[in-house]
Parts: sequence; C-alpha cells; structure tokens
Amino acid sequence: MKRAEQVTFGGGGLDRAAHLRDDADALAAAWGDPQASVLLVWQGKPLSERSGRGSSPDQLVMITTDHPLAEKYHQSSIFLGLTPAGVPQFAGDMSDWTPDALDQAMLASFADASEQQHPDLPTGHVFTELRRMMAFLTPLEAELAATANAVLSWHKSHQFCARCGQPSQVAQAGWQRNCDACNTSHFPRTDPVVIMLITHGDSVLMGRSPGWPEGMYSLLAGFVEPGETLEAAVRREVLEEAGVKVGEVSYLSSQPWPFPMSLMFGCAGTALGRDLTIDHTEIEDALWVSRADMMTVFSGEHPDIKPSRKGAIAHFLLQNWLADTLD
Repeated sequence: MKRAEQVTFGGGGLDRAAHLRDDADALAAAWGDPQASVLLVWQGKPLSERSGRGSSPDQLVMITTDHPLAEKYHQSSIFLGLTPAGVPQFAGDMSDWTPDALDQAMLASFADASEQQHPDLPTGHVFTELRRMMAFLTPLEAELAATANAVLSWHKSHQFCARCGQPSQVAQAGWQRNCDACNTSHFPRTDPVVIMLITHGDSVLMGRSPGWPEGMYSLLAGFVEPGETLEAAVRREVLEEAGVKVGEVSYLSSQPWPFPMSLMFGCAGTALGRDLTIDHTEIEDALWVSRADMMTVFSGEHPDIKPSRKGAIAHFLLQNWLADTLD
C-alpha cells in the first residue's frame, strides 16, 4: 500500500539511537544538551496544550531537562532517541502524582475527556487522553507519544522477573529490565493485532464491542495467537466473531497502537459469503455497510452509525477503501 506510512503513529523520523542506550557518558551529555526535552506522561496521558485550532488539546508539550519535574523523574526517564535535527528526546512517567478531585469513573471510561493540571506546570498544560488528540499530532509528535506510552506501560506491568518472580531493574536507558537474581534480561513487548477490512462486493463488514459509545462501529480486530500467521488470524477472528468465512487475505498497512502496547496489522480480506452468525461473547453486533452508506457515515449524516475515530487505522483503511487507494 503506497500510503501505508501516512497512518497516525506511522513514523515521524525519530532516530532511536540504540547505540547510546548503554553509554552513560553519552546519555548524560544528551540530558545536558540545552535543546533536549522531556515528554511527561501521567497514567498513559501525555502532556499537551491547545494550539488554538480547536477546543481540545492537540499538540504535545515537551519540557526542558532542567525543569524541576524533569529533574525529579530523571533517574527513571526513558531515552526515546534523537529528532531528525539531532535533538535528544526523553520521556518521564509521573503517574505517582495524584491530582486533586480526580474523577476515577471518567478516567476509566472509553472516552475519557478529563484533563489533569499539575501545579508546577503553566495553566493550559494538561495531561490528555492520547486518543483525543492523536489525529492532530505531527508525525514526530505521534511517534514520540506512541513510543513513550508503550515503553512506560511495559515497565508498569513488568517490574518483576517472569522467570523467577524477583524484582527487576531498569537498564539500557529504559529499553531493558535485568533480573539480578537469575541473570535474565527482559525487553519491551509488543502485542500483534490484526484489523481486517473484510469486503463482499461493494460492502464492508463492521462490528462493535460492548461498552462502546452509541453508534460506534469499526472494523473487526483481534490478537494474533502463538504459531499463527497474520492471514490465519484474520480468517479465524472473522469466523469466530461474525461467522463469515474469508478467502484471499492481503496485508495493507501497520500502526503502532500504544493502548497500551500493540501493533495493528491492517489486512484486506474477501468474504466468501454475507450470512452473519454473531458470537455475542466476542462482539455486540456486526453488519454489512455498503460503500454508499459508508460515504454517508464519513460525512456524519448516517442515522445509526458514527464515523470511526480519526487517527485510528480503521478510519485510515476505510478512507482509502472509499477513495479506491488501497493499492
């Protein structure tokens, strides 16, 4: 797919500079670079602000390494890499901070619209759910946010050695954890997920999960199982969830999906029939949507179906399907 890397989180030219990760002197010099910056993240939410283009925060805020908050989280910060201009970029997790009057119900909701303001940061610099702003970020901002969120999430869930259960320690500037008890090293995990543009004639298969906002439908998706190819995962997931057999399967595009640390493999598949047998333990509903109806969905005029979230690979694939630019 010629437009594959135009998807959100598709890559912004970040140089991971892996050769610096075990070089303490080089990392110290990078931190001391007057242009170096740190992306603060709280509970998976990056620090952001409004650019004036809309009512929601839509751009990242990077603080300097000499900021008090950057210094506070220096020892646990992750080295993300270098921008195309060679500027060092770091990420710091400050999830140990507890905001005043925190709305736990909103924080746990699918569409978290809450914003958290730290007293040591300027007014308007808030922690925002990444899904709300992902479509407005520059490619570099999106790559920084995705990388930071995924690696920081991995650290939260892998603080103990999977082999012996003892605490592990951060190494390689945040890109490794070592267990001193059994001498085992662990590395950030990425969960492979297939998301499928399944078509039959001029229609596409859509589904919705329980708990989604009313009217929200998306392409079917599911985790790839051990020992399974992407093609086999596509056929299995569609058959399990919607009872539809799929023939030819092809790869289209991928998208890092930092919620918390997946990699979405966008695939196209041709259905061998249209009859649906929905497994309601997997999904709440599934339906076929014609190209004409999908155009109405994208225009926001469909009476029952809302447009998929901008920035998600589902929106990207459907948009290219409608424009006939999948090749």
